[in-house]
Amino acid sequence: MADLDYSQVIQELRDFRHQRGWEKYHTLPALARALSVEVAEVNELFLWQDSRQTFSDQQIADLKLELGDVLTYAYYMCDQLGVTPNELVQQKHEINVHRHWKFDQD
Repeated sequence: MADLDYSQVIQELRDFRHQRGWEKYHTLPALARALSVEVAEVNELFLWQDSRQTFSDQQIADLKLELGDVLTYAYYMCDQLGVTPNELVQQKHEINVHRHWKFDQD
């Protein structure tokens, strides 16, 4: 699959939403709730699994689909805010570069 440009992807998402008349439902609070549900579905894929477990092809495929849902709602939220996801990631990365975390070393 070709690496699509963000502007192409967000336009396809806007068109999809418009064709279904969902604009009125895509408020920031509603999108945040939808994003939360999709993130929970990502977590559900790992429920009761050891972190060292290998994953089947089906589990990887399911994870990719759920991540697609997560990113879709994140893209819609970024669109509402007038920013691109990469802008936000870069801004946060610049903050994190100067932060330090301490982890317990057992």
